[in-house]
Amino acid sequence: MTRGEIWWIDFGLAFPGMPQGRRPGLVVQNDNFNASNILTTVVIPLTTNTLLAEYKDNIFLSAKISGLSKDSVVMTPQVGAVPKASLTEKVSKLSPSMMKEVEKALIDFLKL
Repeated sequence: MTRGEIWWIDFGLAFPGMPQGRRPGLVVQNDNFNASNILTTVVIPLTTNTLLAEYKDNIFLSAKISGLSKDSVVMTPQVGAVPKASLTEKVSKLSPSMMKEVEKALIDFLKL
């Protein structure tokens, strides 16, 4: 996996309000760590609930851009680490310009 790729991820069971089950996610961890022996990677889950695109730091992705069958939203406030083994199927890779938008949203959300 590399930074900027969208994968189907098995999030398993989670606390209410957290991503769970099989859903797409965007890899945002840098490629040096992705290529390392570290067993996790940092991702942002996606949702098809496009109403969430209205919230600050979330990013709308059309199906054409994401390679998914439906429009979706990058849920930046739910960024987190998952086991690399939970990434089950690569979908696509976002363009550098879309990744710049994601980076801006992460910087804003994390107040970096």
